[in-house]
Amino acid sequence: MSHYAKVENGLVTQVIVADENFINALPDAQSWIQTSYNTRGGVHYAPDSNNPDGGIALRANYAGVGYVYDAKNDVFYEPQPYPSWTISEPTWTWNPPTPYPLDGKKYVWNEDTKSWDELVLA
Repeated sequence: MSHYAKVENGLVTQVIVADENFINALPDAQSWIQTSYNTRGGVHYAPDSNNPDGGIALRANYAGVGYVYDAKNDVFYEPQPYPSWTISEPTWTWNPPTPYPLDGKKYVWNEDTKSWDELVLA
């Protein structure tokens, strides 16, 4: 059994677990693209782990509903979170124009200023 994403107009509309023979028998089989639950950021991880295992990173990221399928590059990635963020290859993840501060505080992105604002809880 494998995970498959249904892609319509370049967007993932459904993700299921199915046998390849089941997918191939569907009238819209070409709309279903295999995705790997263990692939994130262009790296394959051991099941239920944050440890890369050297496996094949299938299509850069595990597909989720609403994700983009880029047929030219044969990859899945999240929708763009903000207009100023750019996609990075080979991870196919979005990066802000200003890196997230690593000072232990919590921040939220401010698209107007293209910077991180410290999150202050009242």
